[in-house]
Amino acid sequence: MPFNDANAPSPLGLTAHEFARAHARIPGGAADAYRRLFRDGDATALPGLTLPEPARVQRSQSPEGEVVKFVLRVPPNLETESVLIPMVGRTRGRTYTLCVSSQVGCAMGCTFCETAQMGLLRSLTPAEIVAQWFAATHHLRLRPKNIVFMGMGEPLDNLAGVLAAIRALTDHLGAAHPMSRIVVSTVGRLDGLARLAAQVREPGWHRLGLAVSINAPNDQIRSRIMPINRAMPMAALREALLAWPIFGAAKICLEYVLIPGVNDATEHARELASWARPLPACINVIPYNPRRDSPWPAPDEASVDHFLGDLVAAGAYCKRRRTKGREMMGACGQLGNPQLRRPRLVRLGAPASSP
Repeated sequence: MPFNDANAPSPLGLTAHEFARAHARIPGGAADAYRRLFRDGDATALPGLTLPEPARVQRSQSPEGEVVKFVLRVPPNLETESVLIPMVGRTRGRTYTLCVSSQVGCAMGCTFCETAQMGLLRSLTPAEIVAQWFAATHHLRLRPKNIVFMGMGEPLDNLAGVLAAIRALTDHLGAAHPMSRIVVSTVGRLDGLARLAAQVREPGWHRLGLAVSINAPNDQIRSRIMPINRAMPMAALREALLAWPIFGAAKICLEYVLIPGVNDATEHARELASWARPLPACINVIPYNPRRDSPWPAPDEASVDHFLGDLVAAGAYCKRRRTKGREMMGACGQLGNPQLRRPRLVRLGAPASSP
């Protein structure tokens, strides 16, 4: 089947074994063609294959280097957004973390998130997920050290696609990305967590990282800003996390978006520390990055430091996520093109609600 056939599966979404099984007669061998595609960006053995290339690229400076946000087109007339985030380690060497999207838009409705304002337009295929890595590595020439599923979408709502993409990314004949340097972030869907946990128990998957968006110290606040909590409250979520398979010294990352006047008080830090205490976890405090038309500002540095101090005083293990890319809508919670927002039905004669 030619690679320009709309029904032909893209090699980017396949493992080497899957690709060889489908294309055993490629001149020079399927394994060699697969290896050259992933490692060198060379598709000469695959005539007709369209390689992913960013439609738009934005760059902004941070203390650790240039933050790069890029857009890939996907059918029918949609797009993904991905971000390359610079990281400077103890040796002062710079590496990049790639934040990938798993869907166009998101159905979760979190009130602080730009992507949620789009609604869910569709899930991405495994090839469309891996294409974000391919574009970063072979077009932008910034091969990521880490891959985090923290872009647009809820990964557990597209679990089959996400798992297939991870299989392709970690295939030793292709990208050979270490499983230990991949993190899947979720709002905490209990059904999806159970299925993902079953996968992590399988050989080769033990070191996959998990991040969970908590963002509140109690059900009252969390239900207000994260509708998922009304069906899957925090007590049930904690039970699911207590059952999560931990291998070695791994920890679950509890993401906490710090929103001024919503979840940033001293008593909130104490509640959060108490809720997290039984878990093998680290609380990652993320200063809120305002979405478009946000009802809240970003927190000031003093309030972020104060909240971190309150967590430490309450006995919590915590870290602060450094803010990068906020000015170009490339920071955590800011991805999404407002022109692609799902149309809202408005009753004739009724005023349109704001986004």
